[in-house]
Amino acid sequence: MPGLEIEGRIVSKLAVQSGTSARGEWARQDFVLEYKDGNFPGNVCFSVWGQDKVAELEKYKVGDLVSVSFNIRGREYNGRWYNDLRAWKISPLSQENGQNGNHTEPYPTENAGPVAPDPGTNDIPPDSSDDDLPF
Repeated sequence: MPGLEIEGRIVSKLAVQSGTSARGEWARQDFVLEYKDGNFPGNVCFSVWGQDKVAELEKYKVGDLVSVSFNIRGREYNGRWYNDLRAWKISPLSQENGQNGNHTEPYPTENAGPVAPDPGTNDIPPDSSDDDLPF
């Protein structure tokens, strides 16, 4: 599968993980990207592998607009499947050319103000006896 690309704002960077395996030393860092998904923001977690990619991610801070090139990997463990989004290139975006060059409004930030809560069971209107729909 060819590499994929997505644009968004870094909203979180997790701690660097490292260790030693049969192949030698390794390093990994996860980060969360917020992207435009229609009218609503979506979040996705990416991983960078290798000390050089971890160092590349260090150049960026939470709130930066970036373009992420990545590959999708899947693996099975104990009968369950897990997906891994491996970022192999991170590039900066300017505030003006986010989201494929035509993004005009800024991505939401943590200080963007109050956010409406998700609807709950109390938000469902009561059944109406004059409703003639069969479902």
